[in-house]
Amino acid sequence: MNRLERLLFILFLTIPLGGVTAQTESLDADPATLVRRVADHILQTTTFRFVNNKTNETYTTTKGLTATPDIKAESKFNKWQYVNGVLAVGMMQTAAVLKDAKYSDYARKNYDFIFSNLDYFKKQYEGGATSVEWRPVLKINSLDDCGSMAAGLLEVYAFDKNPVYMDYLQRVGDYIRNRQVKFPDGTLARTGPRKMTLWADDLYMSVPFLARMGKITGDKSYFDFAVQQVEAFNHYIYDSTSGLYFHVFYNDENINGVAHWGRCNGWVALAQTALLDALPADDPRRPHLQKMLLRQIVGFSRYQDSTGMWHQLLDKPDSYMESSVTAMFIYTVAHAVNKGWISPHYLSIALNGWDGLSRKVTADGQVTDICIGTNVEENIRFYYSRPRETNDTHGLGAFLLAGTELILAKEKAR
Repeated sequence: MNRLERLLFILFLTIPLGGVTAQTESLDADPATLVRRVADHILQTTTFRFVNNKTNETYTTTKGLTATPDIKAESKFNKWQYVNGVLAVGMMQTAAVLKDAKYSDYARKNYDFIFSNLDYFKKQYEGGATSVEWRPVLKINSLDDCGSMAAGLLEVYAFDKNPVYMDYLQRVGDYIRNRQVKFPDGTLARTGPRKMTLWADDLYMSVPFLARMGKITGDKSYFDFAVQQVEAFNHYIYDSTSGLYFHVFYNDENINGVAHWGRCNGWVALAQTALLDALPADDPRRPHLQKMLLRQIVGFSRYQDSTGMWHQLLDKPDSYMESSVTAMFIYTVAHAVNKGWISPHYLSIALNGWDGLSRKVTADGQVTDICIGTNVEENIRFYYSRPRETNDTHGLGAFLLAGTELILAKEKAR
């Protein structure tokens, strides 16, 4: 980045944007300000309590409670859901970049809250109850159950070294590599909606965990399996015509699905980035992996809206502009530039993205226009009509990652 580019970049990140929209009362575009605002809202609204869904009584611990499946974690941020794994990673990075331990303490407290109270639900589950809270921790049935939350747990494990955590992480490693459904060539797949379906989402539900596990344990086989998945997913769902990824590949008919859905492309980008982060610097596969990441960045940059945002359906400008994919793409580009994997000239993609995304933050720290959880469908209208919500958990971790990565870019430009 030359001197003029550095000056323009710093100017971009320090001048508040003008105007007010119906969605936001404050349009300060400074990444540090907005990251802190969004993260603080999450901290303020996470209760770390349990609630009895029948009586509405609340509790801070399960100790001494009568066994009942009506007891649930009260806050959506205390659920064992893959989106909260991304949030944990985002909080850990927020703590590191802002140099504020309250954010890493939050992520650590969340996992401690779960594992410290898990026995209450485990006893019920072993007794035959099937609808207990945190069931996916007790019995792993899918990549959604484990991969993302385990990736977040690995960030926490690096601090806490809790052997209970490692026991669980070893279970996850065994499940993903040995028990998850796969194509005959070893590519991770699902049994729905058809018998053998590859979901783009699953690259994130596996590779970030595998890459981190390889780095922490020193077991090279984790890297090998992660690289195998990245290459296979690129083979099956990358669309060379559009430069985008399809949401699915149907193995029964050897055909891709209908949609270049935004967030699934974001999952692929985050997964490829996570692998490069953890893979040893001297690994001979790095140049090829970096080329695939650059190919994706160039591909999705072609579909960026004039506002800086990306659309729910990337190649359908009549679909709504969506915040989670925009955050994922901002992070991917800025991180790749910061790491030196791609030219600094590409940073403008992320800066333009932030110009749009920063306008989606409300005065109290919520992020608007986040697509809710999305299944696979064979008609494009399904994707067009998916609801978008304010502060849906699918976009919050990605927002923190995007903002903190731009803070790092700003520091490098000085």
